[in-house]
Amino acid sequence: MLFLPDEKVIAQNTKKTFKTGPKIKQINVTPIAFTDPPVLNAAGLHAPYALRNIVEVITDDNISGISEMHGGIANTNALEAAKGLLIGKDPFQLNEIKRTLQTHFGKEEAQKRGDAAYWNNGQLSTVFGAVEVACLDIMGKITGRPVVDLLGGKMREQVPFAAYLFYKYEGAGGKLGFKTDNNAKGWAAVRQAKALDPAGIVAEAKGMCEEFGFKSIKLKGGVFEPQKEVDAMFALREAFGPDVPLRVDPNALWKVETGIKYGKMMDGLLEYLEDPVRSQENMAKVRKEIKTPLATNMCTTAFEHIPSSIALGSEDIILTDHHYWGGLKASMDVGRICEVFGRGISMHSNSHLGISLAAMVHLGGALPYLTTALDTHYPWQSEEVITGGRLKFEEGSVQVPQGPGLGVELDKKALALLHKNYLDSGLTKRDDAKEMQKVQPGWVFKNDRW
Repeated sequence: MLFLPDEKVIAQNTKKTFKTGPKIKQINVTPIAFTDPPVLNAAGLHAPYALRNIVEVITDDNISGISEMHGGIANTNALEAAKGLLIGKDPFQLNEIKRTLQTHFGKEEAQKRGDAAYWNNGQLSTVFGAVEVACLDIMGKITGRPVVDLLGGKMREQVPFAAYLFYKYEGAGGKLGFKTDNNAKGWAAVRQAKALDPAGIVAEAKGMCEEFGFKSIKLKGGVFEPQKEVDAMFALREAFGPDVPLRVDPNALWKVETGIKYGKMMDGLLEYLEDPVRSQENMAKVRKEIKTPLATNMCTTAFEHIPSSIALGSEDIILTDHHYWGGLKASMDVGRICEVFGRGISMHSNSHLGISLAAMVHLGGALPYLTTALDTHYPWQSEEVITGGRLKFEEGSVQVPQGPGLGVELDKKALALLHKNYLDSGLTKRDDAKEMQKVQPGWVFKNDRW
């Protein structure tokens, strides 16, 4: 027998109304600075402090969502400009929020990304990415669900990360600068030690892996002539054996012929070679001549780059970054594109604290298709801006937070201290070349050094 719905029930259901979301009443933007050791890269030398912006979005019913984005006065000013545009908006209406920001900031010129010492996507991507994370944090708190669920659901309980090694001068950074804390033990002592040769890199790797349990290792290259960095990779293989995946990132400092020569030398050694050369065209030339997979966070950095990436075959793995690609949901789209076109996907990192790490872990937990351990600078930092202290690594992985939203909360006292660091430091932007010139007068960045 077929039971039809009662006409009165139908009438009642059609009269139901649905509650709209809360409205944004306040946005706080706080620039901070935290201790960073004197590590080296293709762009020069890290300053004693790394800069970030902490964003807090508060609704009219006093629900707070937080996020963390790249520092520097330009990003701070862009966030400040966005504040007035978003007051009164519903944090659930991310499409409307993005359209509002796009009207203000305009369309980005994606082809210019990746051309400098270190790239920063346009203000629309970075600002919307920061606002989106804070809004997702709010949505999670309202619904009682973690952000990973808002991204489609949890695919893994723990998200793996790689040991991220740097060449570095001796020094603890911060107030100590190039000096060291003689009372430091374990990784805290290793983190301030000199590492300028293969032996130093191996010692750094052992200290980091012992502390955090990492199962794969990455070296930030582009600092010394290629053979020296290749020697460091072979030293790591000898020290850690064949079962630990290795990767190296020359940050596009090599010419095509250099990338081919040393790429062939490392065939069979690496999990992947990241950005050996600059531009999709040059990456494709190197890829055709070597067996090692190529990864990028420099030549394919926007959705507009995907068609030429596929046509040229410029890389095998895309390293997404929600701070640059326009948020967590956009990064989920990158993952889907990678799956469709046979690309691997992992994650890029910059100097960051626990809010960004939590967001990365939620994204890593939700990506259905995750091919390698993620990058993180987190071990290089010692301070924190979230309650309860620093997030924990177990066997190189971080458990996906289970609380509502991001699962982390802002420590207002710590925020005030790190904001004071920012004011006292006198730093208003990242300038690795300027810092390098303090050690090597006359040093200049070059797009391709070798």
